[in-house]
Amino acid sequence: TLPSCLLKLVHLQEWQLHRTSLQRIPQFIGRFQNLLVLDLSRNSIESIPNEIGQLTSLQELLLSYNRIKSVPKEISNCVSLERLELAVNRSICDLPPQLSDLKKLSHIDLCMNQFTTIPSALLNMPSLEWLDMGGNKLRELPDAIDRMENLHTLWLQRNEITSLPETIGNMKNLSTLVLSNNKLSDIPACMKDMTNLRFVNFRDNPLELEVTLPPCENAEEEEQQEMFGIEFMHMYIQESLKKTG
Repeated sequence: TLPSCLLKLVHLQEWQLHRTSLQRIPQFIGRFQNLLVLDLSRNSIESIPNEIGQLTSLQELLLSYNRIKSVPKEISNCVSLERLELAVNRSICDLPPQLSDLKKLSHIDLCMNQFTTIPSALLNMPSLEWLDMGGNKLRELPDAIDRMENLHTLWLQRNEITSLPETIGNMKNLSTLVLSNNKLSDIPACMKDMTNLRFVNFRDNPLELEVTLPPCENAEEEEQQEMFGIEFMHMYIQESLKKTG
């Protein structure tokens, strides 16, 4: 744990402490009222103390690569929070619904944990723009996914998703969608209307139709085609509609 002599530094605004095998965030963390950034990534922390909620000025809470198993509802009192990173804790499977009270939270990284669904707290988060839930155990996406109306980047790679809800087509601000390494057998036709989508990846899914893109004229074009699956997506939907029509 951290020594109490650190209380002399209560005016600290940014605190970064990596690779120290730190196992516990002390309860006196709540005394650091001026803290804007708390970065304790890559340690051995097993829990987040409730006193974290006293940090009302905190803008970034970065706790990736630890051993945290659950998230306390008191984080919802960190009213200034804009960025929350809990990636690669490997055990977190839910978020408290109270987190939807965080009106400024725009960036959340939850990759490499144990989530089986997108938590309701995220669906009700007004400012959420960037979400990574890759490497979890998601089997399906909620119909209410379009409530995340300000989301522009969504990473869902390496899950177990078998189908996409029609409502995904309503996510008009989405520009990046990564769905590689899932169990998708189809791409819904509604996705052809997602006009802001710039980068999409459906690689390594057992899609029912085989679609061959026209040959590329040069290496640069090939690289672009590799990077952006938009053309593939539109061709797939076109073929799919032909087949059903």
